[in-house]
Amino acid sequence: MNYIKGKLKKIIFHNNESGYVVALFRVKETNDVAMKEKVNKSITVTGVFTDVNIDISMTLYGSYVNNERFGMQYAVDSYEVEVPTTKEAIIEFLASSFIEGCGEKTAKKIVDHFGEKTLDKIKENRDNLLEIEGMTAIRAAKIYNSLQNYNKSSEAILKFQNLGFTIEECSRIYNKFKDRIEEVLGDSFYDLKEIIEFHKLDSIYMNNYGNDTKVRIYACFLEGMQMLSNYNGDTYYYREEISDILNREFNIVLAEDVFEGVLQELVNNGNVVLVDRKIYLASYYEKEGNIAATLKRIDAKEPDKILNLEEKLKKLESRLGIDYNTDQEKAIMGALNNNVTIISGGPGTGKTTIINAITKLYIEDKGLGPADIMESIALLAPTGRASKKMATSTSLPAYTIHRYLKWYKDSNDFFYNEYNKTSHRLIIVDEVSMIDIDLFNALLNGISPGVKLILVGDTFQLPSVGPGLVLDDLISSDYFNFIPLNQIYRQSDNSYIPYLAKEIKNNDLSEEFLAKKDDYTFFQTKSTQIKDAIEQIIKISLEKKIDEHHMQVLAPMYKGENGIDNLNVVLQSIYNPKKKSKNEINYLDVTYREGDKVLQLVNDLDNNVFNGDIGYIDSIMGNKVTIDFEGNRVEYEKKNLKQIKHAYAITIHKSQGSEFEHVIMPISNSYYKMLYNKLIYTGVSRAKKTLTIVGDPYAFARAVGNNYSANRKTSLKTRIIEVYNSVK
Repeated sequence: MNYIKGKLKKIIFHNNESGYVVALFRVKETNDVAMKEKVNKSITVTGVFTDVNIDISMTLYGSYVNNERFGMQYAVDSYEVEVPTTKEAIIEFLASSFIEGCGEKTAKKIVDHFGEKTLDKIKENRDNLLEIEGMTAIRAAKIYNSLQNYNKSSEAILKFQNLGFTIEECSRIYNKFKDRIEEVLGDSFYDLKEIIEFHKLDSIYMNNYGNDTKVRIYACFLEGMQMLSNYNGDTYYYREEISDILNREFNIVLAEDVFEGVLQELVNNGNVVLVDRKIYLASYYEKEGNIAATLKRIDAKEPDKILNLEEKLKKLESRLGIDYNTDQEKAIMGALNNNVTIISGGPGTGKTTIINAITKLYIEDKGLGPADIMESIALLAPTGRASKKMATSTSLPAYTIHRYLKWYKDSNDFFYNEYNKTSHRLIIVDEVSMIDIDLFNALLNGISPGVKLILVGDTFQLPSVGPGLVLDDLISSDYFNFIPLNQIYRQSDNSYIPYLAKEIKNNDLSEEFLAKKDDYTFFQTKSTQIKDAIEQIIKISLEKKIDEHHMQVLAPMYKGENGIDNLNVVLQSIYNPKKKSKNEINYLDVTYREGDKVLQLVNDLDNNVFNGDIGYIDSIMGNKVTIDFEGNRVEYEKKNLKQIKHAYAITIHKSQGSEFEHVIMPISNSYYKMLYNKLIYTGVSRAKKTLTIVGDPYAFARAVGNNYSANRKTSLKTRIIEVYNSVK
């Protein structure tokens, strides 16, 4: 195996989480013929290091490669830190940055006293260091502990590597769990799921410890429950469901008495809560209870009402030239005179108009100046695009909930929490149907109980991706001020989009759905011709100056002939064809090109970019891709391109919380698994100016009539009723 020996001389870049390092390395020796000329010279090395220390003798194993952007670099696959044996090497080691409390003079004194057995003498007993003239107990402890930690890290990395983890995974494990290494090598092994995918972790465990241990069964039991929540959106489960997923996912079959024993042990340990036949992960049970109790505390406060509100609303109507309907008036006045209000309505029912009126009346009543508004009012949404839409429509700042609460990605905690509340007095949250139990609980933990909370959404949209059915449960509990909006405002005499959405919602599709309107067209075609039809529509739209910035294709699925992956290939060739002047980068089986429209798939608070945000590739330089998200330029390493996808076509799920001026929505029997009422409704309601449906009208009609919707098992409604009926 080829190697180079020497020392790290300068750290250029260090990622603390992954351990990835770019550094200058002084080569002293090598067995690689190609590296002979580099002896006694400094080169750039890259790789994953658990502990980064300057001037420590190391052996690096790897290869000298050419990086397109940075030139020749030595890519490190693995490394060894040399244990010093000579007096000179031991002095150098003790005086290095790794050993705390020991400079060169002290190191020389220690080695002069103990000789080549210095390290053994220190490890044997730290009090041995007190034999050195001028040594204090505090400095001796620092030197001893540094040496112990050095040995522990090396031993730990070797142990994890021998188990089957990669060097990068070993580095992440050590950095995260360095104070609990023995625990995670034992009964707490599955705590590593915080950073290692569970199935891989489980496979490594079975290879080393067996498949029927108590540790594995308990871990898989809990993971199976979490998987049920992720798959189905449930917050509780039944015995049969857990038994089934244990067998299906982990090949674990438990006899009934063994199952009950495991369940009872997990209940006793506080991991699980059992209520009658319902089995909860403790976290979900606690969150549902906390949400119910917190909402009651907010609701129980004496509401801060606006005097003569009806009169002030009439003056606002006159000033803005708006005639609010009865439901809108109820929503505006109810929101301002109650502590908790829920407003729900489909497209075209005036939710944005209501939010504007609420904020204007509140600002006027409180006499708020610009600085006061920032301190008093918070407009929130679960996605970046939804928050930007609120900011645009109200001319006030709006934030994602994660950004508002100041989310820490590494720990998945929030700066604002049950111990540290925000101070805003009026909080309006839009697109509440998208909010799961975890995020809603975090929001309520972070806000003051004296707040006026207004929740806005559309109960008929797709439910949250994560567990829970928050908006529906709040409404059906019947304990909060709730105003449904039913009246639709026409964009023109021949507009149809909001009416089509209402027909879909009511399972009452009229024959009008095939007639061309000012804002709507149904383009009938066979499944095999959908891509060609979309291509022709796009080209006609481009002639009308409607480009990819204003047009969005929405489809139900990624895979298949008419799936998003295939559609994006076609659309990229139209909107952003290959050119010599445009740089490209390949990731897996996808080619990304400068100018491409892309979708962010995960929240990245550090870079102010969120799941569902759409941007455009600004530049590609080597393995670096820079994406412009409406003026926010974010740089991605090639390995991080898993965080994005092309966005010429996106899923209807990913479109939630967004509006697009022009929407094309293909409908085909090939989507049969995803053709159901709520999905189609959500897609249709994303269109702002025009909607073009392409495909089979019979498939569309069947989808509208298909009321499939996984009935999520949640207890939030029950917990709210219990809390409100309690004597306290």
